[in-house]
Amino acid sequence: MRPDNKEYGKMVQKLSPKSPKIKDFVCAYCVGGLICVIGQLFMELYKYLGMEEKVVKMLVPVTLVFIAALLTGLKLFDKIAKHAGAGTLVPITGFANAVVSPAIEFKSEGWILGLGAKIFTIAGPVIAYGTLASVLYGIIYWIMKML
Repeated sequence: MRPDNKEYGKMVQKLSPKSPKIKDFVCAYCVGGLICVIGQLFMELYKYLGMEEKVVKMLVPVTLVFIAALLTGLKLFDKIAKHAGAGTLVPITGFANAVVSPAIEFKSEGWILGLGAKIFTIAGPVIAYGTLASVLYGIIYWIMKML
């Protein structure tokens, strides 16, 4: 006899290990905050070096993406994420990890079909939807400006 969905859900819940939610929340908050602090430190460093604000606003995300990609390549990002959980998903570092991970995993399939194709597994939809959303928001903004 097969259990129905309700019974199956109860069995799964009973057998699943309990998650230490408070510890997970604290770790995610601290690591996410640390990533933001590191970004702020880079911002202050670039300003101290005399760079224009426009350049600084470009360099900080590029630096964070580079560091996240490097840590992913060195297989350190996953170790950090194992303990930090959602804290590593601060958008720009999490996105960098999500783009680099499939590329590393499939690099044995070659530069084009492995690395080149798989790097856009995650990035492709994000870029497409981001572009579409920005066009729609731009049209809405233009219409609102005309009123």
